[in-house]
Amino acid sequence: MGAQCVGSLLMSSASDPLAALGALPGVAESVDSVRKAVDRVYGHRVMRRRSGEIASEAALRGARGSAALSGADWALEEVRRRTDFGAEPQARAVGAALRLTSEAGQLLSIWRQSPLRVLARLHLVACGSTEAGEVVGRPRLAGEPVDEPLVELPLPSADEVAGRLDGLSRLIIAGGSAPALITGAVVHGELLALRPFGSYNGLVARAAERIVLINSGLDPKAICPAEVGHAEQGAKAYLEAFDGYVSGTAEGMAAWIAHCGRAIELGVRESTAVCEALQRGAA
Repeated sequence: MGAQCVGSLLMSSASDPLAALGALPGVAESVDSVRKAVDRVYGHRVMRRRSGEIASEAALRGARGSAALSGADWALEEVRRRTDFGAEPQARAVGAALRLTSEAGQLLSIWRQSPLRVLARLHLVACGSTEAGEVVGRPRLAGEPVDEPLVELPLPSADEVAGRLDGLSRLIIAGGSAPALITGAVVHGELLALRPFGSYNGLVARAAERIVLINSGLDPKAICPAEVGHAEQGAKAYLEAFDGYVSGTAEGMAAWIAHCGRAIELGVRESTAVCEALQRGAA
C-alpha cells in the first residue's frame, strides 16, 4: 500500500504533486539546512580559482561512496589508483560508479526533456561491456531477473514499473516548485524502489539524484557529492530511511528526505575538507 501511495503521488493530476512534501514535518528545516551548507562551500575562497579540481575530487569520492553502498567498499586511494575494473564483481561495481559519475554531467541538457532516455543511457554506461545475453539500456520485462545486492524488498511488476517510470518522467518534464532536495530524494527513492533495470539500479538511482541536484541549480558545479554522505551514514541507516520512502507515510517520506539532506551536507563537508587541503597546499 505504501509503494502504491508513492506511485499515486507521481501519477497525480495535480500541477505540482511534490510541493506538498515540503510541508511534511522537518522537511522545510532540511531544505534550509542543505541550502546553507551548499552556500558555505560555494563561498569558500578556494572555489574562486580551483573549482574544477574540487569537482573532480568530488566526482571520485562520490563514485567511491556509491560503489560502497553496492557492496564494493574500497579505500579512496585504491579507487584513485586502479585502472582495471573488469576483473570481478566489486571491481565492475567501482568501474560502473566511476563511469556514471563522469557521464552524469554530459546528460544535463537531456534530463528535463527526456528523463527516461537519460536513465536508459545511465544503465548502458554502468554496464559497460556486457556479457552475452545481458539486457541493458531498457526497463525489465515480465519475468526478467534483477541483481540488486542491497535492496531485498519484493520487486514491483514490470507493468507497475512502466507506469511509475512514466509518471516520474512526466513529473520531471513538467518541473515544479519543489526544492532540489525533495525532487532528488523522490527520484532516488523511486528508482531504488522500482529497480527498473536488470542490474546496477542503486548506482543508477544515486547518479540520477546527482543529476537532479546539479541540474536544479542547487549544486551547478557538482561539488556536493551526496553519494559520500549516503555511504558515510552506512548501509543500515540508508535502508532504514529507504523503508520510510517505500512505506509512503508522511513520517517515512519525511525521514527519507531528511536522510538525503544529511547526505548532501556530509558531501559538502567532504568537499570543504578538500578546499581546506588545497588552501594549505596539502592536496
